[in-house]
Amino acid sequence: MSQYFQIHPETPQQRLIHQSVEILKKGGVIAYPTDSAYALGCRLDDKQAMDRIRQIRNLDERHHFTLVCRDLSEIGVYARVNNTAFRLLKAHTPGPYTFILAATREVPRRLLHPKRKTIGLRVPDNNIAQALVAGMGEPLVSTTLQLPGDDLPLADPEEIRERLERQVDLVIDGGHGLVEPTTVVDFVEEVPEVVRRGAGDPSAFEGQG
Repeated sequence: MSQYFQIHPETPQQRLIHQSVEILKKGGVIAYPTDSAYALGCRLDDKQAMDRIRQIRNLDERHHFTLVCRDLSEIGVYARVNNTAFRLLKAHTPGPYTFILAATREVPRRLLHPKRKTIGLRVPDNNIAQALVAGMGEPLVSTTLQLPGDDLPLADPEEIRERLERQVDLVIDGGHGLVEPTTVVDFVEEVPEVVRRGAGDPSAFEGQG
């Protein structure tokens, strides 16, 4: 049975954040809110927890996880960012975007796109997600909480609890979420490319060429 924490979306209770971080550090898988849809998350170097997430979502080895970061400086540790990309990222973080960037050697190989050596990174505009990453001292490995057969991500923490209470270690109730994933922007080439339209306004990244 998973634990269930009701955490205030604006002023997260530090005691509950600390307990959530301890669950993650011990190899736990959590369901938590972001500024788009709810997500599944685990510790960066925990392959076993990642495999559990793959099982929950029925994902194959080609699925790309995202690193949820605290801020741009953390993104810079895990990805190579040129000046053009940096300016655009600075203007749109935190926010409901995932940025595909060339990865540095700090990223575990199993998280990389096998051919392009890229990684998806994001800085969510959500106080609970931010507090979790700050408490971990490193990014969270994350993916949208959309279950096999569902057309949309899960947004209701009570429903998440009902459906996943035997599969995750913790459900964080931070209020009702959106049913929209992030907008994904690929920055690997010189001109950014919007590869998925989602919760974030993509217009600033279009027509950059």
